[in-house]
Amino acid sequence: MRSRRGVAGLVLGTVVLAGCATGTPEPGAAPPSTPSSAAPDAASSPDPAPETEPPTPGTAPPAWLGARVLPETATGFGEVRRTPRALRTRRFTLPDTVGPLPGRGFASDVVAPAPRSVLRRSTWQPECPVTADELAWIRVAFWGFDDARHTGELLVATSVADDVVRVFRDLYRARFPLEEMRVVTPPELDAPPIGDGNNTTGFVCRPSVGGARFSEHAYGRAVDVNPFQNPYVRETDAGRVVLPELASAYLDRDRDAPGIMRPGGPVVTAFERIGWVWGGTYRTLKDYHHFSSTGL
Repeated sequence: MRSRRGVAGLVLGTVVLAGCATGTPEPGAAPPSTPSSAAPDAASSPDPAPETEPPTPGTAPPAWLGARVLPETATGFGEVRRTPRALRTRRFTLPDTVGPLPGRGFASDVVAPAPRSVLRRSTWQPECPVTADELAWIRVAFWGFDDARHTGELLVATSVADDVVRVFRDLYRARFPLEEMRVVTPPELDAPPIGDGNNTTGFVCRPSVGGARFSEHAYGRAVDVNPFQNPYVRETDAGRVVLPELASAYLDRDRDAPGIMRPGGPVVTAFERIGWVWGGTYRTLKDYHHFSSTGL
């Protein structure tokens, strides 16, 4: 297993190990999860009591987030609903799932092949279209909506790992905010639709949306960024598909809200520099959170 670590932007050239975790039994093992707040009954209204002001930067998500299952429609996905008030200017800060990288500026660490402990908590299986040895585990520093430095993780194909790190270095320098960045787990593939996911991620062993073939995510050749602020939308004979289903307010691409990606902006430009294609340029659908090395 080889590791390629890069640390930049250190204050006065000093490396600071801030909050390093101790007692980790194996590289890549996830830290203990933090219990979430109790959520109200899933059958309650999808829109909580009106707020007098929008959320302030770095706010925590409402307690009901992730607890309300949406009815499925003829499209095969959840019912598209009006965006709840608490999510209309989304800028939450979720706990990091990995310990902090050293330093105070941008930092990255690429481990290839990915540690077995990481693969065990991912969606990788022997039936996936890539072998375990073809995936790399990346950790990068990023800015959260709380205007603080965070550390995230994702799996990608080893062949594109260094390019992906360059993208997130550019995003860090632009202070583009992300809500969370973590490895997708197997239970998420079979979870009922809740319509509010916002995880920036890479490898996920799953079919393409609404299709039978493997997604580019299953090859580790695609990355999704802030899916809630940048949803997927497609018109079908069975009705409109919006993913996440509660993100319909963000179909207005001119709205003034943090985390939105636009042509010529820092995220689209960073991926264009490495030759990747943005799903926001697709003709038959719009996949505003999606980037891939193959254009698929």
